Amino acid sequence: MSDTRNLLIEIGTEELPPKALADLAEEFHDRLTGYLFDLLESEAKTHFYYSPRRLAIIIENLPMQQPNQKVERFGPSVKIAYDEHGKPTKAADGFARSCNISINDLQKKDGKLFYATTHKGGLTVELIPNAINDALAKLSIPKRMRWGNNDAEFVRPLHWVVILFGKEVIDCDVMGVKSGRITYGHRFHHPDAIEIKNADISQYKNKLKQAKVWLNETADHEIQQFISERAKAEAKKINGIPLNSDRESDLVTEIAALVEWPHALLGDFDKKYLDLPREVLISVLEKQQRYFPVEDKKNGELLPYFIAVSNIESKDEKQVIKGNERVIVPRLSDAMFFWKTDKAKPLAGRLKELNGVTFQKELGTIGDKTGRIIRLAESIAQELGVNKAQVSRAAMLSKCDLVTDLVGEFPELQGIVGRYLAKNDQEPDEVAQAIEEHYRPRFAGDELPKTKTGQILALADKLDTLAGIYGIGQQPTGAKDPFALRRAALGVVRILVEEKLPLSLFELVKSAFEIHGNMVKDACHELEIFIFERARGYFLEQGITANGVESVLAERPTRLDLIPARLEAVASYSHLPEAPSLSAANKRISNILKNLDHIPSGFDESLFKEKEEKALAKEYLKLKPKLDDLYKKQKFTPMLQELAILKEPVDAFFDKVMVMTDDETLRNNRIGLLNDLRQSMNRVADLSKLVT
Repeated sequence: MSDTRNLLIEIGTEELPPKALADLAEEFHDRLTGYLFDLLESEAKTHFYYSPRRLAIIIENLPMQQPNQKVERFGPSVKIAYDEHGKPTKAADGFARSCNISINDLQKKDGKLFYATTHKGGLTVELIPNAINDALAKLSIPKRMRWGNNDAEFVRPLHWVVILFGKEVIDCDVMGVKSGRITYGHRFHHPDAIEIKNADISQYKNKLKQAKVWLNETADHEIQQFISERAKAEAKKINGIPLNSDRESDLVTEIAALVEWPHALLGDFDKKYLDLPREVLISVLEKQQRYFPVEDKKNGELLPYFIAVSNIESKDEKQVIKGNERVIVPRLSDAMFFWKTDKAKPLAGRLKELNGVTFQKELGTIGDKTGRIIRLAESIAQELGVNKAQVSRAAMLSKCDLVTDLVGEFPELQGIVGRYLAKNDQEPDEVAQAIEEHYRPRFAGDELPKTKTGQILALADKLDTLAGIYGIGQQPTGAKDPFALRRAALGVVRILVEEKLPLSLFELVKSAFEIHGNMVKDACHELEIFIFERARGYFLEQGITANGVESVLAERPTRLDLIPARLEAVASYSHLPEAPSLSAANKRISNILKNLDHIPSGFDESLFKEKEEKALAKEYLKLKPKLDDLYKKQKFTPMLQELAILKEPVDAFFDKVMVMTDDETLRNNRIGLLNDLRQSMNRVADLSKLVT
């Protein structure tokens, strides 16, 4: 008998939620294999698969038994374990009972009672049922459902369970369903039972494919590639290109989780629906129907066609196409009705309606939020010298599309619908564009607002949310971030840095709190720290060294747009031969100063006695005006390079001068010099952070 076998687990269900299916399958795999591998001390090769009606895992060459476990325990000391007559005490008796052996079988080691034994490893077949049930119970499923008469809960009802360890069925119960070797193919093409004889990968996949079930496997993306190719082939018939049809796209991934046997079909719709805004038409086709929209290969305009991916291979494709075409008409008709209705009322006429929509119960309505955005946006516009009236108008209209029928039907189009309606109302182009842009960046890697008005609105909106939620003490904790504050903070960082906006972060945060009327010093400080944490992550992702990022952020620069220049200066400084010595001296100064209750300000050059301190003071005072001028001109790289001049006098000072002398006047003067020197050295970055 072999020491290892393949393990096949398949959980058969009702149709699973397509958007979450890939993540669900991966989490099931990770939890189950993590559980088993921990117990078996194994790292076997694994595979996980999924289709609309199943989650499956195959583990190759899984050990049939746990390794033997060596157990060693120390008990009480021998002096405590036996009395003066050599008889066992209660301590010895208790230790023996806890080990389930006689006192006479205990050993002595290092002056203590000692117990050693080897536990034989358990059989893998006995571990598997609990591993499956434990993994299923712990899956991250927001809403579980119950079915039948049992108490089992899962994302969808279970219908069958296959558990094969080699050729052997592991007999157990999974959520009220008895395990076996019977699976099922395509619901329509092959509804009959299929017997799986062993846990061989090829046999399992081939049997299902013969039964018209094409398994998703994240390692090869085979079904996604097929869907992508077939969609492009259908679109080619009309000289078109299907949107979002690359195999890695979310749409292809979702369709692959919806169908077991994909078959692409080309359908069409009335040209009048091309009058809908492009994004609305795409949302109807993609979000509501999971169809591929098609655009003209030459000019990129949408065509009155779509590509549906059917789950059946019909003998009469025309009927299937007609069915899909019939289904889409009411969807498009509704969208057209909403569009015409929304256009009939100007955006500005919807402002009062925002007072009836709650933003957050303690922070008022969307109307209240709009008022705050206007004030903060106007303040930022004035600071940047941007058209204040235009910014104010865009801010006033920024949330008005939230009460339109189209956004009610397609929430993901907020801002986009506002842009179209603003253009319909003949608002200035930059105002219309800013209404859409102020939601950006909506996700990691998303585009930033291109217009200055859009950038200002985006900052005002995000800062208002951040200050408001922090002001009422509902900061994000752990995985919970219902108001997406992390995303908002990162958006603020990216806009300030990448668009090079010369604005003080601290003044922006302060203004946002003041406009809320809940200026809380602690909350304000906490929010600044929160934003700096996002900045830290942002710059680390750019490939900047951790020491470099820490050194710059330690000085809490008020203008984030200047951080890249500071980081560049630190990188250049780090390559100087004098840098290690200067940074070490800087750290030494920091260590001296942090232990003092009082740090004198300034120093008197005439009070110094040692030639080394006189030389350092003279060299520093000579260099300081140049450092100040370079810093004022934001020439950070040459400023840090100038510090190289101080290496020799700084080294000589620390070699020959005792800072903490008994002479109080002299001591304070030396501390004043070091403090002044450190402040000048650290205006760009805390150089002590560069010392590892």
